[in-house]
Amino acid sequence: MGTITRTFANNITTSGVFKPTAFNNASFDNVSSLSSATIEGGSVVLLSTQTASASASISFTTGIDSTYKEYWFRFNNIHPQTDGALLTFNLSTDGGSSYNVTKTTSAFRTYQYENIPSNYELAYQTGSDLAQSSSYQSLGTSNLGADNDQSFAGVFYLFNPSSTTYVKHFLSDVNLSTDDDRTVRAFVAGYGNTTSAINAIDFKCNSGNIDSGTIQMYGIL
Repeated sequence: MGTITRTFANNITTSGVFKPTAFNNASFDNVSSLSSATIEGGSVVLLSTQTASASASISFTTGIDSTYKEYWFRFNNIHPQTDGALLTFNLSTDGGSSYNVTKTTSAFRTYQYENIPSNYELAYQTGSDLAQSSSYQSLGTSNLGADNDQSFAGVFYLFNPSSTTYVKHFLSDVNLSTDDDRTVRAFVAGYGNTTSAINAIDFKCNSGNIDSGTIQMYGIL
């Protein structure tokens, strides 16, 4: 077996999938496009997209199962109907019949005012966390602005929701424009204190509807 043949064979798994080591800066030349492919070590799969239109809530009640060990929910320009609203979430173990999973969370944020450069913050948000509560959890830690050019964007991560052994960990990393003209980077993390499988999630504003925007759900192998 020649050197090139051996090198090629060493970069393919027994199931015929390229290993990550098969790809480097010298792997391709003059490539204009690539078709989608699965690379050993994981893949990101878009499962569904929901678009808000004066929606009381956006719920994902199918597709959260043992197929994937991790789920991403990506927020794209979520715009509230009501100035000062908070975008929140809750989890379900019964396919969305109820959203009342007990949660313990922590939250912190950074912010900067639009017109006051000296007014900024990096702080733990004691008023935004939960301690063994089934209430909806705020994702932004700050009041959303409802001006036409204001919105909310970021990602929520849910880990191994189908486990019947462990509690369900989650975290979010979002950015938003507020009703008092700040840019806020907010981080929330915690766990749903249940060993039952999580199979649905609900996002809603604590006041008014979600006026517009999309939420996409991805599965991570």
